[in-house]
Amino acid sequence: MKILRDATEIASASGKVCIAIGFFDGVHLGHQQILRQTISDAADHEAASVVVTFENHPASIVAPERAPRLIQSPAQRLETIRALGADAMLLLPFDRDLSLQSGEEFIRGLVNGFGRVCSVCVGGGFSFGRNRTGNVDLLRRLGSELEFNVHGLSAVELNGKAVSSTRIRAALCEGAFDEANQLLGRPYELSGTVVKGEQLGRQLGFPTANLDTDGLVIPPNGVYAAHAKTRDSTHRAAVNIGVRPTVENATPTPRVEACLLDFNDDLYGETVGLTFHQKLRNEQRFDSLEELKKQIAEDLEAVRASYA
Repeated sequence: MKILRDATEIASASGKVCIAIGFFDGVHLGHQQILRQTISDAADHEAASVVVTFENHPASIVAPERAPRLIQSPAQRLETIRALGADAMLLLPFDRDLSLQSGEEFIRGLVNGFGRVCSVCVGGGFSFGRNRTGNVDLLRRLGSELEFNVHGLSAVELNGKAVSSTRIRAALCEGAFDEANQLLGRPYELSGTVVKGEQLGRQLGFPTANLDTDGLVIPPNGVYAAHAKTRDSTHRAAVNIGVRPTVENATPTPRVEACLLDFNDDLYGETVGLTFHQKLRNEQRFDSLEELKKQIAEDLEAVRASYA
């Protein structure tokens, strides 16, 4: 999948494109429907399928106080879309200038840049542009003028409720991994770059990978059995999410630390993805580091037993 920074960069054999527009946080079942429709349209029109999306969530500019924590890192979102088979992605930084464009200005700009748009696919409730002036009705009006088809797809439902990124975030905040997995159509994975911590785990004899998950939704505090996927392999892991109450002067911001079983390599700077198997216990405070060390050993054995 080619990454574009401007619509004029596309080069398809026919000169035609079919586009999907959205932020697609999580690339859940509803998003997948939109992307597959776009890819199908492209095959019918002998065109290139292009996903138009943004580097940052639009709310981070127009309403930063309401900007949600994200289900996926930017790299995860890109890779999930790539796996669905789109030909290209137009990745736009959502900045103040873009936020001031009307819905009509945005669409006309895309059509002028791409040259020949055969179809536009969005979710039925999708809105865009300054003051949310863009919607499916606008797209249909412009489609009649500029000669492109419009798909405003109804939301996918699961258990009688619409699949949405908001619903997935709520499930993850409750630790409802089964529900999140169903809504995503695949196992949920928390991904982050391994950064240096205080190396307390190493001092206790249990080195941990500290993940940078800034801006992402994270599950509730506690200790979990999980799989940790590195660049080269996958390992069982005990994952602690929390504020480390046993450690003096610990940060009140939850941290994500993974102790990989039977693994001793240096992971600093690498990306690790965590898929959660089950919660083992709540986070708790211990009276001494020696008691904490004993509990970590028990947690690791509990991880092994959970996969038996």
